[in-house]
Amino acid sequence: MIDKKLLTFPRIRLVLVLLLGLAGLQAASILGQACFLAKAITDLWAGQALSEQWQWIGFFVLCYLLRHLILWRKEDLLDSYSRQQAQRLRQELLSKVFEQGPSLIQGQGTGNVTTMALEGIDQVEKYLRLILAKSTTMMVVPWLILAVIWYLDWRSGVFLLIIYPLIVIFMIVLGYAAQAKADRQYHTYQLLSNHFVDSLRGIDTLKYLGLSQRYARSIFKTSERFRRATMSTLKVAILSTFALDFFTTLSIAVVAVLLGIRLVDGTILLFPALTILTLSPDYFLPIRDFSNDYHATLDGKNALTAINQILAVKTTEITKVSLPAWNDQSQLTISQLDFAYPQQSKSLQQLNFQAIGFQKIGIIGLSGSGKSTLINLLGGFLKPQSAQIKIAGQELASFAQPDWQRQLIYIPQNPYIFRASLRDNIAFYQPQATTAQVEQAVKVVGLERLVAQLPAGLDTQIGEGARALSGGQAQRIALARAFLDQSRKILLFDEPTAHLDIETEVELKERMLPLMTDHLVFFATHRLHWMQEMDWILVIDQGKIVEQGTLAQLQQQHGAFVQLSRSLRSV
Repeated sequence: MIDKKLLTFPRIRLVLVLLLGLAGLQAASILGQACFLAKAITDLWAGQALSEQWQWIGFFVLCYLLRHLILWRKEDLLDSYSRQQAQRLRQELLSKVFEQGPSLIQGQGTGNVTTMALEGIDQVEKYLRLILAKSTTMMVVPWLILAVIWYLDWRSGVFLLIIYPLIVIFMIVLGYAAQAKADRQYHTYQLLSNHFVDSLRGIDTLKYLGLSQRYARSIFKTSERFRRATMSTLKVAILSTFALDFFTTLSIAVVAVLLGIRLVDGTILLFPALTILTLSPDYFLPIRDFSNDYHATLDGKNALTAINQILAVKTTEITKVSLPAWNDQSQLTISQLDFAYPQQSKSLQQLNFQAIGFQKIGIIGLSGSGKSTLINLLGGFLKPQSAQIKIAGQELASFAQPDWQRQLIYIPQNPYIFRASLRDNIAFYQPQATTAQVEQAVKVVGLERLVAQLPAGLDTQIGEGARALSGGQAQRIALARAFLDQSRKILLFDEPTAHLDIETEVELKERMLPLMTDHLVFFATHRLHWMQEMDWILVIDQGKIVEQGTLAQLQQQHGAFVQLSRSLRSV
C-alpha cells in the first residue's frame, strides 16, 4: 500500500523514525490507561474506598492526556511534512511542464495536467498524512498491546494473534477489489477532465458549427461513466469498512465472553480480565482506522503515480550558450528546420528565414498550417528534430536557451489572469514596479475605463471566481505586463486577437503597435490587416514557408500570399 517512491522523499527516514517513536509512546500511554483504570476498578470491587483510588485515577488521566498529546504531535508533524512535500511536488510538476512545454501537455491532456497540479497534489498531501500515520501505528501499537495481553493471559493472546491475520487477509482481498475500481475511477476522471477542458476551449467554434448539443451529450455520457465508477468504488469501500468493523467487534465480543466464563469459573482474576477487555478495542483500532481511510489513500496513491510518470519524463540535455542582449544589429538565421509531434507526420518542414535587428515579422496562414508550432519553437517550448540555428554567430540546437528565453515576452490567444489584484496581475513579472509605473502601463494599453469601474481600482481582485474580464481586457493586461518589462526586446504573439470582435481588435491594435517599436516581433495570425504593419511576412501552408517577403513584394508576385488573402476574405 505504501508507494516505494515515498522512500525517496527528503527527510522521510527521519520522519518515519519520529513516527515510530511516537507510536511507541502512544502504545505505552494506551497500556497505562488500561492498567490504571483496571487497577482502580479492581480495588473498588475488592471493597477499598474511593479516596484510596485517586492516585490510580490520576495516573489514568495523565496517560489519557499523554495519548492525545502524542496524537496531536503526530498530526502536527505530518501536516507540516505533507504540506512541504506537496509544495515541492507541485513546484517540480510545474517546472517539468514549463520545461517540456506544449508537447507534454498534448501528450497528457490539458485537463488532466491541470487537475493533477491542483486536486492531484492535494490528494497526495492527504495520502502522505494518512499512510504514514496509519502504517507506523499499525507497525507498533497492536504488537506492544498483544505482548502485554499475552503476558497477562496467553489464551487471550493466542486468540487475538490468530484472528488478526485473518482480518488482514480479508482486508487485502477487498482492498484489491477497491484498488481495481479506484484505478478505473481515476482513469475515467482523467478522460472527463481532458474532455471537459477541450470542449470548453472550443465552445465558440462548436456553437458556430451547431455541434454544441452533441458535445454536451458527450460530456454528460463521460460524467455518467465517472459517476458510476465513483459509486462502484464507494460501494466496495463501504462494504469493506462495514465488514471489518463487524468482524473486529465480533472478535472483541468473543474475547469478552471467554473472559466472562473464566471469571465465573475462577480461572482468571478480575484485574487481568479487565485490562485485556479494555485493551482489545485498541488492539484492533489501528487496522480499523486504516480501513476507514483506505479509499482516500488509493486516490492519493494513484495521483502520486500519475505525477511521478510526468516527473520521470527525460529531459533532453542542452549545451548552454552565452548570448548577448538583442539589439538593432543582432541577427538570427534559421535553416533546414524540421519538427514533428510524437506519432505524427512532420508538422514543419525545411523552414528557412532570417531576422535582423528590430523587425516586425508576420507569420500568416490558415488554421492548422503550423503558425503556433513555429511560435512555440521560437519560444523554446518545443525542440526541433533538426535545424541550423545561429544567433549573433553562435550555433544552437534549439531555442531552449536561458539567455534567449530571458529576453522573450510571450502573449498567447488567452493570457492567464491570476486570482489576485489587478495591480499584481499587471506587475506579475515586475513585482518591484511602482504605482506610477503600473498606472502608466494602464494608460498605455487603455485600461483606464476598467480601473474606473472597479470598486477598489487597481486593488480589486480579478480572475478565477473573482471579477470576470472580457477577452479584450485580458489581452490588455498581458500587454501591460509587456510594457512594464522594457528590458525584454523579443515579442512573440500567437493569435493574440483571434477571439476578439473586429471593433475590439482595431481598438487594441492602436495600443499594441507602439509597444512593438524597438523590438523583434514575431506575430502569428490569420488576420490580413496586421500584415500592413509587418516589415517581413512568412506565409505558411501545411508546415512549409511557401513564400516570404515584404507586403509589397508578396502582392506583386501574385503567389501564395495573394491566394491566401482571397481565401481568408471569402471565409
